[in-house]
Amino acid sequence: MERRAVYAGSFDPPTFGHFDVIKKMSHLFDVIHVVVAHNSRKKTLFTAEERVRLVQGALDAMGLTAKVKVTHHDGLVADYATQVGAKFLVRGLRAVSDYENELQIATMNRKLGSGLETLLVLADENHFFVSSSLVKEIAHHGGPLHELVPLNVESALKKKIAQEGGKS
Repeated sequence: MERRAVYAGSFDPPTFGHFDVIKKMSHLFDVIHVVVAHNSRKKTLFTAEERVRLVQGALDAMGLTAKVKVTHHDGLVADYATQVGAKFLVRGLRAVSDYENELQIATMNRKLGSGLETLLVLADENHFFVSSSLVKEIAHHGGPLHELVPLNVESALKKKIAQEGGKS
């Protein structure tokens, strides 16, 4: 029986921290479903389809595609996990301040997903300070992105920011 996990997030944009978590989990699971979550209450820079392409392109460049399936979902992550037969959710943890929110999410997903367990994965110390929000802010001001996001994401960010009238 395949060991499956779901790693869901907004990935707006995907960062090296996200890919660090995927790489770590690829050693534990046979299949990792990376789910670009669509939250209608959250304004994103990239569409869900664009974010799927960005994640997939970076995974291709990193050689991490063998065990990873990328998709987007507009509903409860627990429902998606049940649909694909996953027993585990993966969540990245950057700082202690993330823990309380992640504990609430994990507890609710366990209740919704009939025992669905959440693995909290610590981001590598080179990436724990990076958030998608900070990356977008740096991109808007024309700052360096090469240590924060893969090349395909950096290119897409610069193009999107330029289209919006920001620095590129």
